[in-house]
Amino acid sequence: MTHKTSVSRDWLVSAIARIEADYTRSADTHLLRIDLPRYPNIPLYLKDESSHPTGSLKHRLARSLFLYALCNGWIGPDTCVIESSSGSTAVSEAYFARLLGLRFIAVVPATTARPKLDAIRFYGGEIHAVDDPRSVYDVSARLARETGGHYLDQFTYAERATDWRGNNNIAESIFAQMAREPNPEPSWVVVGAGTGGTSATIGRFIRYQRMKTRLCVADPAASIFHRHFADPSITTLEGGCTARIEGIGRPRVEPSFIPSVIDRMEPVEDGESIGAMRALSRLLGRRVGGSTGTNMVAVARLMQEMAECGLSGSIVTLLCDGGDRYAQTYYDDAWLAEHGLHWQEAEAHYLKLWGAA
Repeated sequence: MTHKTSVSRDWLVSAIARIEADYTRSADTHLLRIDLPRYPNIPLYLKDESSHPTGSLKHRLARSLFLYALCNGWIGPDTCVIESSSGSTAVSEAYFARLLGLRFIAVVPATTARPKLDAIRFYGGEIHAVDDPRSVYDVSARLARETGGHYLDQFTYAERATDWRGNNNIAESIFAQMAREPNPEPSWVVVGAGTGGTSATIGRFIRYQRMKTRLCVADPAASIFHRHFADPSITTLEGGCTARIEGIGRPRVEPSFIPSVIDRMEPVEDGESIGAMRALSRLLGRRVGGSTGTNMVAVARLMQEMAECGLSGSIVTLLCDGGDRYAQTYYDDAWLAEHGLHWQEAEAHYLKLWGAA
């Protein structure tokens, strides 16, 4: 939702310059190579997005959304900025709002992890919690009307705010860093889907660069995206999305989700995501977030299939954020038991599979 505003060109130039200067001060995120003994011909690479200033993949999206809104004249020096988010996007957007001296309100599900809420407040953002996650869209639009502000609407604008042809988007960054590896053109890139913006960017970039790389999207089993991919007539979940993995999975097909650029989707149960998350954390010696675990389940399936077919090649996936934000949820055994998440067998399986036991 946009709010028509008269924006001073001088202020606009200054605002964009501040965002670009912040970007220039930041180094690119690391690409970590992981060699798994069971798959000597299939090296795994983790694009570590947790090293952004705000700690997650969503830092890239927030930057793009602010630049998109600024260049469209939707944000001025007195604009209140609103976003609907499960946390990480709002953390990053609060960071950029503070950079520009703007008021920021995050409309979040009441179940959002407390450390994410604390991070939003740390950057000066305000929290508007809702009990029904399906209401975040309408509530955000209402707050934009009431404040005369602008609803950034990541779910609509994620796929168009990012320049998928270049400008250091995540796809360009990945393939540039892969250039000197033994398999510079990965067999697969694996990502999750929250808005659909990341998969749209990577899928388009792969086609634009005429690569043979295929794109796999890992999706919580309780999400709509993989159902829509299999049957385009399915666009909403009547009971909402009950997945417990924050940041990915939705109850409706978002405008930024572009299934035509995806080669394969893998539905993943929450407990399996948690188990893979914990196993990878053991392998790396540091905690990762739940959506990274979801990605790793899909990676494991692809690796097994490639090995059974005698294929070699690399796989790239995303380390979406760090695990410290989930100390009171995904890394709390009591919380997992309370929410009926059974992860122990999955963790043991992946520890053995990846040689980390």
